[in-house]
Amino acid sequence: MRSVPRWTLIPSGCAPLVLAGGWAVAGRLEGPAYDPATQTISVLASDGAAGAWVMTAALLALGVCHLLTAWGLRAAAPTGRAALACGGVATVVVALVPAPSSGGSLHHGSAVVVGFTLLAVWPVLAADRTRTAPWPLWPAVSLTVTLLMGAGAVWFLFEMDADGAAGIAERAVTSLQSVWPFVVCAACVHRARAPYRATAS
Repeated sequence: MRSVPRWTLIPSGCAPLVLAGGWAVAGRLEGPAYDPATQTISVLASDGAAGAWVMTAALLALGVCHLLTAWGLRAAAPTGRAALACGGVATVVVALVPAPSSGGSLHHGSAVVVGFTLLAVWPVLAADRTRTAPWPLWPAVSLTVTLLMGAGAVWFLFEMDADGAAGIAERAVTSLQSVWPFVVCAACVHRARAPYRATAS
């Protein structure tokens, strides 16, 4: 297994923090008119939103975090790393192409769909079948995580169509997508240091 540098813990660990912090601060700036249970994150970054600059900055930072994590996550399969990196690029595009204040946007919606898809499939594409692989890269675990993310995306689409709890569904799946790279990096770094500790003792 190729070693994963410890610095990957910084961007991968910051990813869920900047995402949650972005929607928390932007939601506070938007005020009571914004309902986080039923309205999406895109509303916070839409044209004219009071906290648009905060949510946009958070999405840009999230995309950069995914790019840096993919660069350093050498233990993952190349296709998985590429999917994670492209997911980061798609996140940047989502930030740069905000949704309009009312109605839909083909460009924004397309970037969101591409980003959701790439960040959902990268775990299974990153799987490592060797016995030395850390547990988050085991094929069964990777497939399970991808299926959970896919199910979360279906839940989100259902809530959108039903005018239901779309905000909750979106936050659930994006939280999982943002925290999983850190779980993988942490396990890889721990596995790489384990033989050293064993030798030192």
